[in-house]
Amino acid sequence: MRPRPQGVLLILCGAALLRIALFSELYLRYVKEGLRPYLVISGVALIVLGLVGMIGRDEDEDGDGDEQAVHDEGAAPTDAGHGQEAHAGHDHDHTRNPRIAWLLTAPALALLLFPPPALGSYSAGREEARVAAQGTGTFPELPAGDPVDLTLGAFASRAEWDTGASMKNRTVRLTGFVTRDDDGTWYIARLLVTCCAADAQALKVRIRDADAPAADAWVTVTGTWHPTGKPGSDAARPVLDAASVKRVPAPSDPYEKR
Repeated sequence: MRPRPQGVLLILCGAALLRIALFSELYLRYVKEGLRPYLVISGVALIVLGLVGMIGRDEDEDGDGDEQAVHDEGAAPTDAGHGQEAHAGHDHDHTRNPRIAWLLTAPALALLLFPPPALGSYSAGREEARVAAQGTGTFPELPAGDPVDLTLGAFASRAEWDTGASMKNRTVRLTGFVTRDDDGTWYIARLLVTCCAADAQALKVRIRDADAPAADAWVTVTGTWHPTGKPGSDAARPVLDAASVKRVPAPSDPYEKR
């Protein structure tokens, strides 16, 4: 069997999908957890299509070869030149796929061996989104006990829209990756996804009273809410006065879900 770039490309893409979705949790960098079965099915389908295409192509070549042999045996001597020309043209058909087409397999091979990382501080710095309630209001009280673990979305919503100041005098704990402005201001951030990484929106909480770790480092920050303005106004921003900052490993699922 002589491999074709189209079939190899499909097989590599299918293998890459299976690697991130079936044999690891890397798919969580790109899509929500519920889409895993569809990725697995797609990976298997691509591999099957690639194999079928390669096998079918090989069988076609074998059949053409037999037909050519019969034609050569039955050809009269006076048709030798014509037979040679036809054979040359037939060979040209088999080699019509340029060798440069094999370069198409390079991106698929790179995806298989080196899956892209999750979105990080660069994406968060380009698009900061508010995902709070549509308007101000009183939020439910926080659970008893300090510190209270909150998502960045929950903290930002209460900081920007809660007229009841439910976080006042409470200690909260937030986890995210580090992103920084040019002036030295730093934040912890998470990316909010509805379906996949393509629709990600940034959630950012400004951190005060602590030195900034390296960009993209994952940290857990414990501290207290720092009010910045009237709820619902442009001055109301999610800000945390840090009491402690601890480096933590990146989670297997780096995104917050809507």
